[in-house]
Amino acid sequence: MSASDSTAKGPGPATCRVEVLREPHAGDLPLPKAESAGAAGFDLRAAVDAPVVIAKGERRLIPTGFRIALPLGFEAQVRPRSGLALRHGILVPNAPGTIDADYRGEIQVILMNAGEADFEIERGDRIAQLVVATVVQPEWIEVDALDVTERGAGGFGHTGKR
Repeated sequence: MSASDSTAKGPGPATCRVEVLREPHAGDLPLPKAESAGAAGFDLRAAVDAPVVIAKGERRLIPTGFRIALPLGFEAQVRPRSGLALRHGILVPNAPGTIDADYRGEIQVILMNAGEADFEIERGDRIAQLVVATVVQPEWIEVDALDVTERGAGGFGHTGKR
């Protein structure tokens, strides 16, 4: 069976309640929205009053006009949009940017232009994705030694190029 023949199975994605406060400067913008039934990311839009130009090599903080209240045990991750990254070199340099459950400020997105030309953002443009994920709080246990694995301490390209 090919991927085009397959259909989604199972009960669907898990949900959680996230309260959203709309800032006045986002009055006409839609709530973050998934663009397909299977999408993990919810599009964030620019809540700018006038076009913002990000010069090549520059970073800018772009407001979204929304504040959220995540339940304890969850975080939201701000991630780049793949099309903007591929076509224009627009990145989220701290990706994923983490929004903690106890943060109540406006969601703002750091965008960086790694492209070849200046890039203009207009009001309502989809600028990033927001993914809500569960958080695990580890119990740190200090030990004298770690178990041995085949990989060991190899990292940063230790398996070669091919």
